[in-house]
Amino acid sequence: MATKTDDFAPFPVKDQLPGVEFCVSSSPNWPEGILQGFQHYIVMLGTTVIIPSILVPLMGGGDVEKAEVINTVLFVSGINTLLQSLFGTRLPVVIGASYAYVIPALYITYSYRFTYYLHPHLRFEETMRAIQGALIIASICHMIMGFFGLWRILVRFLTPLSAAPLVILTGVGLVAFAFPQLARCVEVGLPALIILIILSQYLPHLFKCKRSICEQFAVLFTVAIVWAYAEVLTAAGAYDKRPDSTQLSCRTDRSGLISASPWVKIPYPLQWGRPSFHGSDTFAMMAATYVAIVETTGTFIAASRFGSATHIPPSVLSRGIGWQGVGVLLDGLFGTATGSTALVENAGLLGLTKVGSRRVVQISAAFMIFFSIFGKFGAVLASIPLPIFAALYCVLFAYVASAGLGLLQFCNLNSFRTKFILGFSIFIGLSVAQYFTEYLFVSGRGPVHTRTSAFNVIMQVIFSSAATVGIMAAFLLDCTHSYGHDSVRRDSGRHWWEKFRVYHTDTRTDEFYALPYNLNRFFPSF
Repeated sequence: MATKTDDFAPFPVKDQLPGVEFCVSSSPNWPEGILQGFQHYIVMLGTTVIIPSILVPLMGGGDVEKAEVINTVLFVSGINTLLQSLFGTRLPVVIGASYAYVIPALYITYSYRFTYYLHPHLRFEETMRAIQGALIIASICHMIMGFFGLWRILVRFLTPLSAAPLVILTGVGLVAFAFPQLARCVEVGLPALIILIILSQYLPHLFKCKRSICEQFAVLFTVAIVWAYAEVLTAAGAYDKRPDSTQLSCRTDRSGLISASPWVKIPYPLQWGRPSFHGSDTFAMMAATYVAIVETTGTFIAASRFGSATHIPPSVLSRGIGWQGVGVLLDGLFGTATGSTALVENAGLLGLTKVGSRRVVQISAAFMIFFSIFGKFGAVLASIPLPIFAALYCVLFAYVASAGLGLLQFCNLNSFRTKFILGFSIFIGLSVAQYFTEYLFVSGRGPVHTRTSAFNVIMQVIFSSAATVGIMAAFLLDCTHSYGHDSVRRDSGRHWWEKFRVYHTDTRTDEFYALPYNLNRFFPSF
């Protein structure tokens, strides 16, 4: 006699996320893998274009300099993604430009010492060299945190309860780049959001197929359809009499990248000249590296879940942070005007497609390097209207936030201690970051304005990051609130992650995180 299923039984806790089509160590066939890799490349283009579009004009550069910086960012991102997937965490994460470095870069850009350069291109080069110098010095601290195990010591105390706000805020903290940017051109952005949801969530269930093409390549279909629609609107003159800001967001011929990009050019180190070094610039950039480390940690945890891997051991996480520091060093040497981080949107794409394959991300890195060298071809794709990317972010950032919510399965949600730490850390993270950001936009300076401008920038960088504020609150509370009580260890879910604190404790760890070519013999993980 069959046992009747109890509809009211709780769902079992899963160390590895079920339902994933391809995990970290498995791969789709080559044609599908190439399309998936191209999809990852398309998704990372938004951030790659947005950050240079903000910084380069303020530095004194024009369309030519902007195109060169974008190609440099793409080239270095491809190298960094390969390094991270081969020797870092080995997770399917894309390493790209980070918003955490924008404020320090602006601080350097507006420095008085550059006001004496009257020629815009000369001012651009001198500003770029100063940013390069600050990135190079900051990367040393970054690598020390990772390779010397300092970050490993800290993350060993992470529990599912303190990690949940980190991952949630890593996704939700980027909300300003989602719908607010979509709203700059609603007639393009909103159809993209609706089409993406229909293709990825409704059509697969409507046709009741196990692996739907619409679900797997929803981003490619959405971008192709809405981009063609935007081309029609542009050609029909729908924006001819609209304000310049609307035309810049909606039209497909206003990026200036296609005409400014060279046909073939390989970015190379020190292409802008010898870096310059200034103490205040370096300290401001170090604050950005700390924020990037925190946010990257949240993305790594989300990627490990969507890749159906076991929880990432602290030693592997620290190793990945060390290689991210190498990436920041390359940013400084090549001159990308910003540092590197694990891109949140690409981690969300893992959840959308249910393809967490490492090989797919490595293929996307090949696309980055190819299109950075053959600039004209890359510029065509980089001219996609930014509201289309913002529509993608509305879904992809939400997936990353959901990965953080998934960590709560390990916690006791009936505990008032759990409720307080979870609710307070998320709320204070969003609230403090919102206050610092709004204060900056309204008054033109941060709420901390001492006589030391570098200190002001450091505070602004740290407290403008919702994930950084949230994890500081959650980590402190989780380590001190009701310390010593017998129930705390189980309520916070610490016992679930205990077996992953040391690399070799769980037999599944090698499957996902072991270095290639048997390099673990020479670089053991502790």
